[in-house]
Amino acid sequence: MSFTPLAAHPSTRPTAAFRGRIGRDARSGHYAVPRRYRLHLAAADPDCLRIAVTHSLLGLDKACPVTFLPAVPDCPDGGHSALRPLYDASAHRYTGPALAPVLSDDWSGRIVSSHGPDIARDLARHFGGGRPTLYPCGAESQIEAVERMCAQGIEEAAQRAGAADAEEAERTAALDTLLTTLGVLERGLGAHEHLISDQITAADVELWVALVQLDTVHRYHLDAAAVHRIADHPALWAYARRLAARPAFGAHLDLDAIARRHHARCQGLEAAGAAVQILDWETHAEAGSVVRPQVNRP
Repeated sequence: MSFTPLAAHPSTRPTAAFRGRIGRDARSGHYAVPRRYRLHLAAADPDCLRIAVTHSLLGLDKACPVTFLPAVPDCPDGGHSALRPLYDASAHRYTGPALAPVLSDDWSGRIVSSHGPDIARDLARHFGGGRPTLYPCGAESQIEAVERMCAQGIEEAAQRAGAADAEEAERTAALDTLLTTLGVLERGLGAHEHLISDQITAADVELWVALVQLDTVHRYHLDAAAVHRIADHPALWAYARRLAARPAFGAHLDLDAIARRHHARCQGLEAAGAAVQILDWETHAEAGSVVRPQVNRP
């Protein structure tokens, strides 16, 4: 399945305060050493969920431990108090929120990166030897195209389509964008099991998290007719079900945490789409529970 890269578009994600990278050798400063680095994740957050799934697919529990944070940040600015010491140690007089995700360096006690896509790529490239190739050689442009498609064509379009303060024409145009994007994906997944390869790649992780957010967050602000049109993509949602049943995906799907985070952050009114659930995510995730790893969270 081929994707055409979309034009650059301003991101709605918060700007990452730290963007260090793990390098290939000691000269990089942050080079790959097992158990040197630690992830700090709140799996209800989409960026954190992407990293958690990537981490599990790569089998990095021993090489890079994970500390899971509460679903709802406990600071008034939207940050996590547990991360404040790391932020303070990493930037003099840092005044912004202490946001997850964070990749920290246990040797220095400082943050390497708080940029989700960079963290996922570095885990796969520098700790993923002998494990699934989530970023196949030559596929970077395809993966980036899927990332933009999910960010612009699904997440941002769904937000605009459900914005109560937007004009009706704007909401209609946004819904059209969303449905067009889903239609492209539906046609591709009708003939292929995965997005860009015959195995799971980072593109599949990206799309799966976007679909989770679409059904567990964004549909609450859409009308019932819109949600029924979104649900009318059988190959796409069958794909989401298959991935949810895989332990590396389903083990990190905490629906209660996602709901609590959404209600804590969102001031918008619920629409009729809140009553039209597309997938029974919990049931599909439990399908892989026999071999699912234990994930401990606060």
